[in-house]
Amino acid sequence: MNRKTFLKSLAVLPLTAATMKLYELSKMTEPLSNTDKMPVLFLGHGSPMNAIEENEFVAGFRNIAKEIPKPNAILCISAHWETSGTFVTAMQNPSTIHDFGGFPKELFAVQYPAPGSPDLAKETKALVKKTKVGLDDQWGLDHGAWSVIKHLYPNADVPVIQMSLDYNKPAQYHYELAQEIKSLREKGVLVIGSGNIVHNLRMVAWDKLNASEYGYDWAIEASEKMKKFILDSDHDPLINYRSQGKSFDLAIPTPEHYLPLLYSLALKEKNEQVSIFNDKAIGGSLTMTSVRIG
Repeated sequence: MNRKTFLKSLAVLPLTAATMKLYELSKMTEPLSNTDKMPVLFLGHGSPMNAIEENEFVAGFRNIAKEIPKPNAILCISAHWETSGTFVTAMQNPSTIHDFGGFPKELFAVQYPAPGSPDLAKETKALVKKTKVGLDDQWGLDHGAWSVIKHLYPNADVPVIQMSLDYNKPAQYHYELAQEIKSLREKGVLVIGSGNIVHNLRMVAWDKLNASEYGYDWAIEASEKMKKFILDSDHDPLINYRSQGKSFDLAIPTPEHYLPLLYSLALKEKNEQVSIFNDKAIGGSLTMTSVRIG
């Protein structure tokens, strides 16, 4: 049965819960069509506990979802999937990965059963010319993805795929690679970078984690400079972050939590509005700063 015949058969069926579920599934698997340009997000994901806690950051994620159109699908670039080479998840039903330790059992019990999108994975692969993109059927959704997306779309009714970070490549490479997938924004795809722009776990002030806001001087300095560059659309200093001095070196001791920001910024079009939310420092050496483009 082809798709048109399938939809016609649905039309004559009683509107039972089962029928509606079949219809929703058919919508999830239809080819992506042109839409108005979707916004782009960078989300400071912080602790995995944000997945099950109620706090101002979680409220910020929920609020931003109310302000933007509901997407046809999501492409997430998470700090927590690093690979040699670039890959996109291409399975129909990605698993919920609990890629952390030492947290309460309630967190490990969380499942986020959003469908995948093999079609979006193939389309993303076809768009990227800078490198060969592999189709992955093993990874799933790591906590950099599901711990924040579950607050945006709690019904898990938006297909989600992830794109990995090639740990062999410099920042400029990642920025240029991201620019090749800009057209996905016009097919209802919400691109989300998930990380933290200031992220130094070795220097966390654990005794200050419960403070409403606390940042070391160097963390505040780096954060303020980054935000100015972001709001001014001055991306070169952000790409060349290793040339920005000691505060940046301390804020970005390793690149994996920072690079998703560059993927988001690379998708910005000229004259698009940029706004910042969830803008707080926690534990001295982390920031939850998040960005909306468009």
